[in-house]
Formats: sequence, C-alpha cells, structure tokens
Amino acid sequence: MDQRIGLLDRLAACFTDHRNPESIEHSVRDLVAQRVYGLALGYEDLNDHDDLRKDSTLALLVGKRDLTGERRVREQDRGNPLAASSTLNRLELGIPKSAISDRYKRIAADNEAMDRLLVDLFLESYRKPPRKIWLDLDATDDPLHGQQEGRFFHGYYRCYCYLPLYIFSGEHLLCARLRTADKDASSGSVDELQRIVGQIRARWPKTRIIIRADSGFCRDAIMAWCETNDVGYVLGLARNKRLQRALGKEMEAARLACERTGEAARCFRDFRYRTRKSWSCERRVIGKAEYLPGKANPRFVVTNLSTRDADAQHLESAQQSKTLQRPTGLRYRIP
Repeated sequence: MDQRIGLLDRLAACFTDHRNPESIEHSVRDLVAQRVYGLALGYEDLNDHDDLRKDSTLALLVGKRDLTGERRVREQDRGNPLAASSTLNRLELGIPKSAISDRYKRIAADNEAMDRLLVDLFLESYRKPPRKIWLDLDATDDPLHGQQEGRFFHGYYRCYCYLPLYIFSGEHLLCARLRTADKDASSGSVDELQRIVGQIRARWPKTRIIIRADSGFCRDAIMAWCETNDVGYVLGLARNKRLQRALGKEMEAARLACERTGEAARCFRDFRYRTRKSWSCERRVIGKAEYLPGKANPRFVVTNLSTRDADAQHLESAQQSKTLQRPTGLRYRIP
C-alpha cells in the first residue's frame, strides 16, 4: 500500500529536519517508517523499539540496506539496524518554534500539513468526484494508566482518559484530534468541519456533504454551521419529556401492536421541534415509537435533510440499525 500511494514519503515530508546531515544515520523517512510499521504491528510504546531496533525484518520494511546493523558508525550501535526509543522520542517531541535551536529535539512536525495529507489521501482514492459523501464524527476514550499531562476522570467511560475526536468518511480517516477528557464530545468539531469541508469543496465543488453522529454532537453550533454552509446533517437527539409527549399517540399504537403480535412494533412521526433555550430555531425531528416485548424504546434524530432526500422511517430506523437505506437501495452506515 505504501508503495502504491507513497504514504510514508508524504508523511515524512511533513517534518522539518534541523539536524546536522553529517551526523545522521536515520533519516526522517526512516524514523517515520519505523514508528508507523511498529504501530501497525501493535507496538504502541516507544520503549518497544529498544528491542525492535534489532529486528532485521522491520529494517527491511523501513528500507535499510544494512539489515544487521553491522556497518553502524558507533561500535555500541552495531547489531542494531534501526533507531532506539531515544531517537524516536526526538522525532515525536520536537517543537517547531524551538527545534532549530534545540540541542536534541531538532525535528519538527508541521501539523497543518499532516491534517491536509489525510484529506488529500481521501480525495485521491476516488477516480471521479462522488455525488454525495457522509462524514462520520465520533469521540471515544483513550485510557490513561499513569500521571499523564492533562489527565481527567471521565464519568461515562469510568476511567482517566483522553477524549480524541475522529472524523471518518467510510474507511478513510480525515481527522484525529487529541483532546483532554474535560471537554464536551463535540468540542472543536466546527473548526475541523470548516477545514475539511473547505478542502473537499476546493476539489469537489458539486459533491453533496452530509455529516452524521450520535447525540453527543447534537449542538446548535454544529447544526447552525451546517445550515449556513449547505452541509446536511443527521444527528441523534437525546429524548426528554417534551419529545416523548410528542410521540405519545405513536407509542400507544406501537404498544397495542406489540401486545397483539408479541413482536416488536414501531411507528414514526416527522415533526418540527425547538428546545426551550439551546437551539436558535425550529428543526426537523423524526421520532421512532418502538415498543419491544415489555419495554418502550423511543428514539429521535434531528436533520436538515428534506423529505425528498429521506423520509422519516428511513432516517430513524437507520439510527438503530446503523444503516441508512435510501429508496434507491443504497445503504449508508451511521455511527
């Protein structure tokens, strides 16, 4: 895959190397390749490379010619064809503003270039611009097991963790942003969407873009931005007493059908709704009145898609099945 799309060469180009060329045995490209392949093999920690540096197969993957390390300059390094954790640490901890004068951490990453690279790889995977794409937003826990900087206890995940933001389109990762766990799940989403959507539209001006996410991203700032910038959205909406009252007749009909057949029954209602304080306007909400044997299971989504794009049943049933089936027969995964 790397030979086909040149991923490692392009990723390495996102770094600036201020080291003395005459004192270098491991190029930035070699260091990036060693770290990426190590992660792909399941070695997450830098100190794993104090053993992996001896691995001739990994050296072959990285592109080293001296696969045994017998030609290393310093005698204490011979037998180790790859870099140790201390060298890789300098790659990862370099700071752009100080790298040129820092004694040790003289390699600096261009984070904006890395962000652009993820989207560029996605755009290049298509032979021609698609008619429509879906951007999936999600946040998940990255558990911590020490005294890492910025650690916070997250009540939902019941652990100390970070809370990174991810944006995918299908299997393509477009954004991975590390965040501390004291933030809302949607924190920073508008900034990332503005950047990603702008880059996509510069290449694909006619492609329809729709975002989807769970109720953690059902925020007025996100919906308002989408409405202003002609971006569609389908977002989970946490239920409350007002929403449940609005779905009362449908829930009763579903309950009676469930009791009559002994099987799950569901009805749908498409209506306009606005929160008392947090929303700036009325929006389209779809409620699913589902009754399982012995249990009510109402669900809601909010969207700016028109009824022509998708009717209530297609949208709300997708929220449970994780698949949106359009009348055309196309199927879209919903996180």
